[in-house]
Amino acid sequence: MKRELLEERFDYILDNNLIAEIFEVGTFKKYLTNDIIIDIDQPLTHIPLLLDGNIKILREDKEGNELLIYFLEAGETCTMSLTCCMGTTKSKIRAVAEKDSTLIMIPVQKMQNWLDNNSSWRNFILESYQTRFTEMLETIDNLAFMKMDERLYKHLKEKSKLHDSSTIIVKHQDIAEDLHTSRVVISRLLKQLENDKKIKLSRNKIEIL
Repeated sequence: MKRELLEERFDYILDNNLIAEIFEVGTFKKYLTNDIIIDIDQPLTHIPLLLDGNIKILREDKEGNELLIYFLEAGETCTMSLTCCMGTTKSKIRAVAEKDSTLIMIPVQKMQNWLDNNSSWRNFILESYQTRFTEMLETIDNLAFMKMDERLYKHLKEKSKLHDSSTIIVKHQDIAEDLHTSRVVISRLLKQLENDKKIKLSRNKIEIL
């Protein structure tokens, strides 16, 4: 079952021999919702390939406040952890399971060897960097140019897409932490969105209309 899941997620870009090697050298891990997968300042010996679920990638300021950078979906990897691995530095990000997730963890040494010797892996990593770079630019644009109500509504639609449901189970405080603002602000803006007929609120639940 694990081999089939690995092939299903990555056979579109990785060659069969590499998938077989990943299966042999990788370690399968399961994480529950809100589990920390990679933490800030953690030495990185493995990189994750996400097989199932969703992961949110966060940065932290000097006061310990978190800011959401981007989400990972099945079939993707975290390029910020790749960069740390290549530079043999500690993690600059926190990776948290957005929902129950299955990963395969690959030793850093293998990743570096494949970059030199396997074109399918090299193309996968380059495409991952391009995707993440675009998403981080969007995050910067959101912070610089979008009003908080626009950022909030965009965030809710992204979470709805990730969970493949128009109904999101989430606390106002969790949204506030993702968007680096206060719960009071989020609660007020959610009520405004509800008045605008864009969402429907209930206890720890938001429905996108």
